Amino acid sequence: MEHPSPKYTAEFKQGAVQLHRERETTYAEVARELGVDPSGLADWVKRSDAAQAAPGDNPFKIAEEIRKLRREVERLGRENEIFL
Repeated sequence: MEHPSPKYTAEFKQGAVQLHRERETTYAEVARELGVDPSGLADWVKRSDAAQAAPGDNPFKIAEEIRKLRREVERLGRENEIFL
C-alpha cells in the first residue's frame, strides 16, 4: 500500500524556497534539513521562478487559492445544472 504524499502549506514551501536561495547550496542539503524530498524542493523552486510573483507575494498561496476557487466554480456549476 502506498503512503500518501505529505501536504505542505504554502508558507512552508515559500520558506523552503527562500532558504534554498539564501544558502546557495544543493537541493539535497536543504531538503535533508527540512525533511522533504529534494525533487519536491526543486519543483517548488522552479514553480516559484515560473510564477514571477512580486517579492512579497507567495506563489504557492496564490496557487492554493486558485485550486480552491476552481473547486467552488465546479460545485456551483453542478448546483446550477439542477435548476436548468
